[in-house]
Amino acid sequence: MTDSHLSPPVGAQPETPPTSRFSGVLREITTGNAVISVLAVVLALVVGGILIALTDPGVKAASGYFFSRPADTLQAIWTSVSGAYVALFQGSIYNFGRPDFATGIKPFTETLSFATPLIAAGLGVALAFRVGLFNIGGRGQMLIAAAAAGWVGYSFDIPFPLHLIVALLAGIAGGALWGGIVGLLKARTGAHEVIVTIMLNYVAYYLIAYLLRTPGLLQAKGSSNPKSPAMKTSAIFPDLFGPNYNITIGFLLVIVATVFVWYLLNRSSLGFKFRAIGENPHAARVAGIDVKNMYVYAMLLSGGLIGLAGANQVQASITTGFGSGIDAGIGFDAITVALLGRSKPWGVFVAGILFGAFKAGGFTMQASQGVPIEIVLVVQSLIVLFIAAPPLVRAVFRLPAPSTVPRTRPSKISGRKAVVTK
Repeated sequence: MTDSHLSPPVGAQPETPPTSRFSGVLREITTGNAVISVLAVVLALVVGGILIALTDPGVKAASGYFFSRPADTLQAIWTSVSGAYVALFQGSIYNFGRPDFATGIKPFTETLSFATPLIAAGLGVALAFRVGLFNIGGRGQMLIAAAAAGWVGYSFDIPFPLHLIVALLAGIAGGALWGGIVGLLKARTGAHEVIVTIMLNYVAYYLIAYLLRTPGLLQAKGSSNPKSPAMKTSAIFPDLFGPNYNITIGFLLVIVATVFVWYLLNRSSLGFKFRAIGENPHAARVAGIDVKNMYVYAMLLSGGLIGLAGANQVQASITTGFGSGIDAGIGFDAITVALLGRSKPWGVFVAGILFGAFKAGGFTMQASQGVPIEIVLVVQSLIVLFIAAPPLVRAVFRLPAPSTVPRTRPSKISGRKAVVTK
């Protein structure tokens, strides 16, 4: 056999290794059909309604004589489930029991307030997803960002609004630094980002806890509690619609961040490289993209966006001094928001508002209807479960599976028909 039989034909593209199963599953979960996301929410609400009915005392009492008067049980189920979801709506969107529109719309501003850090952190997680990175280090990045923004916010006497901007930039830089460590370790040593982010979450938590317990560092002077001093008014985000509404300019910042991430991913050359690496890092490397550096850039940007959420916590949500629980679980909730939003910037924006509504309305459900707050957490968990299992959602709603049959289209170069897949 001659060498000509072994050499590839002229003009042939080099073969690229297949992507790993983990990357394929991650891409399927994060970039699937938006209809699946909507149906996952609907299915989760249905299952949540069943759980509400099962835990309602009135339903339990009526079910004791179901066979003699079944209508009473059905009425009790309807009353419990509809009452809970009406309370959820009135506590998160609009309260029809208020005398005027100005007070009736106040619950929606609470929703937007809860949604603000969720959207910012969700954008950071989604950006990492698009590059094929699983950033679950939101908690650590938020803690470092909150500590940096908080320290600048209470330590310096700077006029407004310069003080606010400097504290905000310090928070973003803190989150970017903590995320950049992950990207650097992955790029230079091949360390898996999941393991590194989990470990850095613990490092950040215990580091901040130590700083808050140590006088002269982050602990407030004269205080024995592990808490920082209060933020100075010049570093606090001003209210958008006055003190009667719990919404600040932080919400405007996350709108700007959403536009920025959309432009970055869809209109910039850097975003094209990010998406190419997320699709197939081996092919991107063959195409001349510096994959290692892109990992570092992606984690810097991802950490910076999550840092925006951390800065919002100390400059808008908790301005009287923060503790080691300042992240409030947002770093992990952001993963759910990014999944529900299919890692698309505006999808994450809508998903963040939805989960903000769950948080705002969940307290109303508990207060007015006696529904356990854990039911809301169960609904959120079910949304993640159904999003992670698109075939299950398709089976429940009898949706057709995505087509995998190759189709042909004329090639722009040779005029021949090339085989492409959806």
